[in-house]
Amino acid sequence: MRLSRPLPVLLAALLALPPALAAPRFEGRQVSVQAADAQAFLQGRFPQRHSALGGLLELTVSNPRLELPPGTRMRLGLDLAAATAGGTPTPVGRVQLSSALRYDPARKAFFLEQPAIEDFRPAQAGLALDEGTRGLLNAWLADYARSEPVYRIEPPLAALLGGVQVEAAGVRDGQLYVLLDRDPALPASE
Repeated sequence: MRLSRPLPVLLAALLALPPALAAPRFEGRQVSVQAADAQAFLQGRFPQRHSALGGLLELTVSNPRLELPPGTRMRLGLDLAAATAGGTPTPVGRVQLSSALRYDPARKAFFLEQPAIEDFRPAQAGLALDEGTRGLLNAWLADYARSEPVYRIEPPLAALLGGVQVEAAGVRDGQLYVLLDRDPALPASE
């Protein structure tokens, strides 16, 4: 498939993106997204409420804090609150997780890959993350990793990428990256 839109059209699309999110940076075949841009994307998706145990428990997740340290895994901190049988949510604490990332080309978005709970800070002294709660959080985390993006490339820009294919994606050098099969400004070879 041929990419028929040259670099000036890609640049025009970048300028048309909503001001709340900065545009990904293109450097040859690599598209990179800074931590602040991914953080802004996440802020708009929280708080979230998730039912568990057949609706007997509702988990409220809020205040995401994304970090992209050196290496290949990101860190994400989240505040947790729980409510039973429709009651008022009670703060549980703050969970810190680490995760690799995968890129879904069909959805033009990054998702958690193999997330792991690294730390838990209870809201009240004496609270601990017992095995039952850890299991519940891991079940929620697995569902979240499958369905909720950490960052999505905006549709106007994604549409312009056309037939460009993704060779690799993840976290590197403190940013999200996507490595394309060719420079998006160049047509595909026939």
